[in-house]
Amino acid sequence: MGSTIIGAELFISGCKSDTAAAVKFELTAEQIKLLNEIGETILPATAASGGAKDAMVGQFMQVMVRDCYTTDEQKIFTDGLTELNERCDKTYGKQFPECSEAEKHDLLVKLDAEVKEDKKSTDLLKQKEIEKEKASQASGKPNYLKKTFPVPYFAMIKQLTLLGYFTSEAGYKSMGYVTVPGRYDGDVKHA
Repeated sequence: MGSTIIGAELFISGCKSDTAAAVKFELTAEQIKLLNEIGETILPATAASGGAKDAMVGQFMQVMVRDCYTTDEQKIFTDGLTELNERCDKTYGKQFPECSEAEKHDLLVKLDAEVKEDKKSTDLLKQKEIEKEKASQASGKPNYLKKTFPVPYFAMIKQLTLLGYFTSEAGYKSMGYVTVPGRYDGDVKHA
């Protein structure tokens, strides 16, 4: 996937987020349908393999966001779904699921380009924060609180789509994964 997974610290620790927030977080059927459509645009079905809808990435994302994301990240994620549909409505006059494949593709390419631009500026700001933290520690003030920068919602969606797809049966079959290559004969007669 080439970059850090959002919510990785909870993902690695077994996805133990705030249980009260996890219980409250629930995506609607429309939001899951939207996530499946977005996922299918990112990883469409081909003649050789199923797409993101076959892997049910929308349902996967709901579980991951509920169990592994902080309350702030959950809000960014759900607000982002609304923003994506509003942007699609403003650009094409319809919601994302009703758009043509070309319109869906074009919108997601624009969002991805924006995420890449945002990452460049955020990386510079993060570097400055690291320098401030080092200077603070060097001057004897070890309790410097670094600023954290919000993650773009589309980065979350894209990462979860890839993770959900390539950890699903449809995803590993698309890569040609064979669970047992060849055959094992445990009782071979020796002549």
